[in-house]
Amino acid sequence: MSGLKIHQSRINDELAKELINVCPFGALSYEKGELSVNAACKMCKLCIKKSGGAITLEETKASTDKDKWRGIAVYADIMEGKLHDVTLELISKARELAKVIKHPVYAIVIGYDTKNHVDTLLSYGTDKVFVYEDEILKDFDCLRYSDLFEDFINRVKPSSILVGATNNGRTLAPRVAARFRTGLTADCTVLEMKENTDLVQIRPAFGGNIMAQIITPNTRPQFCTVRYKIFKKTKPDSFSGEAIYLDIPEKAYESPIEVLNSEKKPKTIDISEADIIVAAGRGIKSKTDIALLEELANLLGAQLACTRPLVENGMFDPRRQIGLSGRTVNAKLIITVGVSGSVQFAAGMKGSECIVAINSDPFAQIFNIAHYGYVGDLYEIVPMLIEKIKNGGATNV
Repeated sequence: MSGLKIHQSRINDELAKELINVCPFGALSYEKGELSVNAACKMCKLCIKKSGGAITLEETKASTDKDKWRGIAVYADIMEGKLHDVTLELISKARELAKVIKHPVYAIVIGYDTKNHVDTLLSYGTDKVFVYEDEILKDFDCLRYSDLFEDFINRVKPSSILVGATNNGRTLAPRVAARFRTGLTADCTVLEMKENTDLVQIRPAFGGNIMAQIITPNTRPQFCTVRYKIFKKTKPDSFSGEAIYLDIPEKAYESPIEVLNSEKKPKTIDISEADIIVAAGRGIKSKTDIALLEELANLLGAQLACTRPLVENGMFDPRRQIGLSGRTVNAKLIITVGVSGSVQFAAGMKGSECIVAINSDPFAQIFNIAHYGYVGDLYEIVPMLIEKIKNGGATNV
């Protein structure tokens, strides 16, 4: 891996000012006679060209002995006494990744009265469940939980850590990753493992135009977050893992945060849990047209969902959006109507068991992932489908 090296003996006030002005990202600063580069650097190398040898590009050696880091760990996301299903999905994925490098699978549990959750994690094939249990951990405290997460990593040294992209997970993962000065990739859609234990973290980038493959070759542990329903959850079985209860360090008792009260938010739209979905795309032209899809959804007992453009033009509530900037779904049946099938949308629903696509464009990307496709005018196909369902003959459409 390469990086910038600044030869301070060659830097003077005039050159420093010139280099700061030439940097398009504001990544250089000059204080007390020293030039430094920050995280805004995009390695455009303009400063190297203008520095006259004062800044050079040099290879940096790996700073971590990878052999000392072993295991794939999953953070057990527990909220209001319930273990989030994304944890079990990640345990299943961790087992798959661990087979490549013959590493154990771990889970870290932080909370109170967690025995049932520990048993569940063991039943899904976790080799070791590390538990921090105390009444002070009953309520989520990001600082206290981060301290314990850090303690777990220092003790166990897992090579990779998978975290669900829930509210808790998104709060914890960047805090803990920053403490170890290591990489974190958010909202991964694919995970692969190299034989050298580098975790390949894949996610759409640049507006979905590419699928970026991100690795953390020089530091450990490797962190990533994954949304709910991206991966399949395997069935529980009888396994021979063990639970290890860890002492809570004094530092964790000293959190400045005190939870005085907590209130449940009113239940809102949650298309993530829907078994059947009718999804509207850019092909829907007006709010009056939505009534057609509502009728279809009502007949099927389905939730109505949409793509991003329909949220942006005010036709749908943002909570009904499918995709990387919306919700991830894993329905038994999803019918897309007028959906082109962008990478961002596809990543949010491609795990569904049966995908039916209706689109007038025979070359629409949605047909690449659909199990069944209808090419034609949605204003002809959908009414015909509704009529067939009403008459009990939908299978003949």
